[in-house]
Amino acid sequence: MYRIVVADDEEELRRAIIRKIPWEEIGFQVAGEAENGAEALRLVEELEPDLVLTDIRMPFISGIELARQIREVRPATRIAFLSGYDDFTYAQKAIQYNIISYMLKPISMVELTEELRRIKAKLDQIFSEFAAWRQETVDINGFLAPLLLAGYQDERGEDGGNLESWLKKKAEECGLLEEWEKPWQYVVMATAVRALDGKNCTGPEHVYSVDSILEKYLRHASFYAGDTVVSLLMGTKEVFDKYLYIAAENIAQSMKRILAVKPCVGVSRATDRLTDCRRAYLEASDALAYARNSKSRIHFIADEEPYQAGDLEQIKRLEQELARLIRTGSQKELEEYLKREKKQADGLIHSRTQIQGLTAEIYSQTGRMLTAVSGEEKARHAKESYETCRQCLDSAAEDKLWEAFEEFCLKSWDLISDQRKKSSQVLCEKAVRMMEEKYYDPGLSLSQVSGAIGVSPNYLSALMKKETGNTFIDLLTRIRIETARKLLLDTAMKIRDISEQCGYSDQHYFSYCFKKYTGQSPNALRRQNEGKA
Repeated sequence: MYRIVVADDEEELRRAIIRKIPWEEIGFQVAGEAENGAEALRLVEELEPDLVLTDIRMPFISGIELARQIREVRPATRIAFLSGYDDFTYAQKAIQYNIISYMLKPISMVELTEELRRIKAKLDQIFSEFAAWRQETVDINGFLAPLLLAGYQDERGEDGGNLESWLKKKAEECGLLEEWEKPWQYVVMATAVRALDGKNCTGPEHVYSVDSILEKYLRHASFYAGDTVVSLLMGTKEVFDKYLYIAAENIAQSMKRILAVKPCVGVSRATDRLTDCRRAYLEASDALAYARNSKSRIHFIADEEPYQAGDLEQIKRLEQELARLIRTGSQKELEEYLKREKKQADGLIHSRTQIQGLTAEIYSQTGRMLTAVSGEEKARHAKESYETCRQCLDSAAEDKLWEAFEEFCLKSWDLISDQRKKSSQVLCEKAVRMMEEKYYDPGLSLSQVSGAIGVSPNYLSALMKKETGNTFIDLLTRIRIETARKLLLDTAMKIRDISEQCGYSDQHYFSYCFKKYTGQSPNALRRQNEGKA
């Protein structure tokens, strides 16, 4: 059953559509209704529908703008337009925004029902194709998998050229790149899915699911490696800025809705060198680990570690696993791993010298992790309180060395976790502060704020919800309406001027939002205040 939101400012028509269409019979469930574009956008964010049926001419936010903003917050949702005859050219602008149908008014309930049946068939096809397993061999995997999983080290062209040029030539020969002289950038995305019981169920069939979304946005190539779908994304900086986070969000939303699984997506930083793609793969893997251990489906490594940490590739197995658990694991996972290692380590790494060597490595890595999470100055202050724990380990009795080392590792985990929470709070505070400073701008958006503070829209949206319990739109509305309330009570400004000063270009939309937020209209509040004077 597909979930649908019906949006039309003509209440009589909207109610007739909801009442007269045999929704369940044709495979739909009405999740909500909206009388304007702003309300429809809020419902999309809250209800996550598969389809929005909307008039193209809507109050406050037009159908075209609504489609654009829906793609930003929920790219998996499709749009069906109802419109007048003279709007077709206008509607062409929205062709890139997941428009699945364009219907002309006037339209009878019989005609609308038949079109909804056709839309349902299209959605069935989209869902079935997304879930299909197309076992296709891709020639470029002979080049791509080694590039990301192992890295090319010594290969050169016959003329002794540099490695980057040799890699670009190989990429062009296998069809991975065209016109590689362009300013290409490369990003690695790692995708995994878990069943509803939490078990990893990623398989080769999910490569096609990922590719079916990516092909709409970016040049790419994907393959299955172990329990992960690995994708190399290629494009200019402008293309990545516009489509990368939308593509990641679309993959996560589609997998959750269509495949009924719990998706996790990790995304690396962008690099302009093929020789750095191995590092990008490791970053994507780390970002995926963050996603697997949090409620947020998508993690960009630059959000979690805005300052690049050192390369952990050459660290021994124990050091690698401890570092991974301290960075992205839960406290319980770390405790259990340390208990298992204690049994296996008897007689091997219980000498003071060996423990001190492990301690020094973990201490060094913790410092790099702290820098990656919170920046150099904050990391330095955090490590000052960490020194005491290290000194206790150095002075521990021989038979208590491993116990002291366990405490040291747990202290490291606690320190990283605490700094990450504080960094999240700081980012959220920066976002709210920018909203408080720029609320008067009618064009202020999630993308604009996230770009200004240097994180992805996905990350900021999840962060604000976690830290404040509110969405970006709810917070911005609260700031604007509280400011407007103060101006209404404390000044003699005209309501039109107040609405413009608070970021509303449409006075009617301002009045609508004000009443929805406060329970009374601007005029009623002002009259009530004057009556008390």
